[in-house]
Amino acid sequence: MRLAAVDIGSNAIRLQITTVTYYEGNTNFKKLEYLRFPLRLGLDVFHTNRISEKNKRKFIKLMKAFKLLIDLYEVDDYMVCATSAMRESENGKEIVEEVKEDIGLKIQIIDGKLEAELINLALWSYIDDKSYLHIDVGGGSTELNIYSQKNKIASKSFKIGSVRALEDNIPLSVWKSMNKFIEEHIGNKEKITCIGTGGNISKIFELSNPPKNKTFIQIDKIKEIQKFLESFTYEERINKLNLNPDRADVIIPASKIYLAAMTAANSKKMIVPDVGLKDGLMQVLYKKNKKRLFG
Repeated sequence: MRLAAVDIGSNAIRLQITTVTYYEGNTNFKKLEYLRFPLRLGLDVFHTNRISEKNKRKFIKLMKAFKLLIDLYEVDDYMVCATSAMRESENGKEIVEEVKEDIGLKIQIIDGKLEAELINLALWSYIDDKSYLHIDVGGGSTELNIYSQKNKIASKSFKIGSVRALEDNIPLSVWKSMNKFIEEHIGNKEKITCIGTGGNISKIFELSNPPKNKTFIQIDKIKEIQKFLESFTYEERINKLNLNPDRADVIIPASKIYLAAMTAANSKKMIVPDVGLKDGLMQVLYKKNKKRLFG
């Protein structure tokens, strides 16, 4: 079975095509194709509440390219989900309808709650009976989920994202609201481990040069990497650290969001699994299609 997932974020848009095989009682997922295109829809929306005509044209071209790849790989099923920027855009639904009519690609604009639930589907293998705070930082929003005894006990989406933070476009009241949510559901006495998802924490983890098979990072190490990044200019982060231009400017604001949430939770350690929204979409597609394709 071949499946395709598209994550339309506020800072970038991702396509993943995966083949799923079932052999001797085991299900295996193998990545066939992965593309990340740096189209920052959030920059338009967080300033003007609309996706600009220029970025709309780029977006439609990109959707045409993704639809061609989906067709060429002859996928059995696909899901395309748009998050914070598209759902806040005044012309988001109009663009989605245009893509459906002109290209035949169906896009779902999802809310923060569903976004968090989809990401959670890819996280269950990392969650046991202990307490966890899952922090997913995107370009336009941050989704928080709190787990205890393998149950999700609280979940909330906040308009705190790396692109918003870069533009200094987050009211103090929203930061306070996030801290209050964490403190109310965790308290300062409970020992909790964080789980961090999103491209920026994955890059921070990579920059820490972790030993092979290590999946976590200490809060002090995140602070160290943050200071290291701040010691370079934007151009140096691109040319000396080899960061993509659309990563080089948002990685520091993103690190502040992760650290703010960890500090509010009084957490010292973060697990960094290499999963995201696209992986949750793959789980949904697999469950939907496995009976039809595998019997």
